[in-house]
Amino acid sequence: MGFLDDMKDAAEKAVDVADDLADEHGDKARQALDKAAEVVDDKTGGKYDEQIDQGVDKAKDVIADLESNDT
Repeated sequence: MGFLDDMKDAAEKAVDVADDLADEHGDKARQALDKAAEVVDDKTGGKYDEQIDQGVDKAKDVIADLESNDT
């Protein structure tokens, strides 16, 4: 087995772990994202509100994708 095969196996295992974590803790992760966004928004005086919301939305989409992944 070559280096690339080893890397592929490691990546597949990491995705499996991420899937499991999203299934078990997706709600907590979304709550943490909301709280972090609130803190950052407060610290920046709302200056980057739109960008923060976009980042949070994308992160939540990733969590949802992991939760719905049936691998």
